[in-house]
Amino acid sequence: MIHFFQVYKTYPGTIKALANISFKIEKGEFVFVTGPSGAGKTTLLKLIIRAERPDRGEILVNKRNVSRLKNSQIPMLRRTIGFVFQDFKLLNNKTVYDNVALVLRAVGHNKREIPKRVRQVLRVVGLEDWVLRQFPLKLSGGEQQRVAIARALINTPSLILADEPTGNLDPELTVEIMNLLQKVNTLGTTVVVATHNTNLVSQYQKRTIPLYRGKMAA
Repeated sequence: MIHFFQVYKTYPGTIKALANISFKIEKGEFVFVTGPSGAGKTTLLKLIIRAERPDRGEILVNKRNVSRLKNSQIPMLRRTIGFVFQDFKLLNNKTVYDNVALVLRAVGHNKREIPKRVRQVLRVVGLEDWVLRQFPLKLSGGEQQRVAIARALINTPSLILADEPTGNLDPELTVEIMNLLQKVNTLGTTVVVATHNTNLVSQYQKRTIPLYRGKMAA
């Protein structure tokens, strides 16, 4: 599913975001990428979706060498990946329905099937139909994150990447969101969660890829 071979990434000013990173994530796994702020977690996720390109090394995602993809090929890669952000990244001037449906519209999905699919995926994340007409700022933080996960799931991706998805949530909502991501994983989707929350990692006992200052930690 994901394979990093001796990957390096440096930003201007000789900031070494990642250095000599190698690991493999199999299809259907649930994996934590851990480490404190500045460890390189977000950079690693950005490399997977080709928002960044490595300076050295190779990255395979779904058997594609994303390091060598042409710009015209990147949208096709991203159609197979759902991304969940810490701060939700919802469009506050659009309803929940439009936020989730936007992904299907962008890929040219059958217009008649979009409403049914949006309702289906909202139910998967535990939201009722009344949410469809609401605007994001009218919802709680937990509800907004559920909408964000629904948006990530709407195109039935084979991989979900989540960057600190519980960072803005209280402990009770954190458990709800993590249980939801586990549910998504049991349905066959590979899930990779970047987090600095060591308690979360201890509680869920998943495989961990630890980073510290851009390097693989012991």
